[in-house]
Amino acid sequence: MISIIVKQVVIFFILVLFQGLILNNIELGGYIVPFLYIIFILALPFETPKWLVLFLGFILGLTIDSFTNTLGMHTSATVFMAFCRAYVLKLIEPRGGYEFNTKPNVQMMGLSWYFLYATVLVVLHHFFLFYIESFKISQFFYTFGRAIASVFFTMVLVLTVQLFNYKPSTKE
Repeated sequence: MISIIVKQVVIFFILVLFQGLILNNIELGGYIVPFLYIIFILALPFETPKWLVLFLGFILGLTIDSFTNTLGMHTSATVFMAFCRAYVLKLIEPRGGYEFNTKPNVQMMGLSWYFLYATVLVVLHHFFLFYIESFKISQFFYTFGRAIASVFFTMVLVLTVQLFNYKPSTKE
């Protein structure tokens, strides 16, 4: 149990530092902004209590806000994503339910399931974040385009991380 907590803390800090020091300085054409830090919420085990997912989303967003100086925008978007996670998991739950002690990843759940799961949550996060950031109805289509482009780029990064962590099964 302690090793799992230590591993999650290390992953948290690696993602926050990578987002804060590298990805926040990448803006492709001033239009696309990658947000890989949300993979922390995506990768939490199915059994994680809802209150803990919300708390971790709050801490994660607050930490990213401290890097970007955005005063709660990432916090609110990450908490919103953490809140929606339980409903998305319930909506796409397999017929037999989720196996105990499994994580939502490509290896355990399959590529199509993970792609749907991650895409829905990334879309929710990005649209919430970009519309809170813009907060102007006159920039609706510009913000929509930014969010869609950033969702695409973030999903490429999320799937790349998932595929690098993929270990083929040794079953025969």
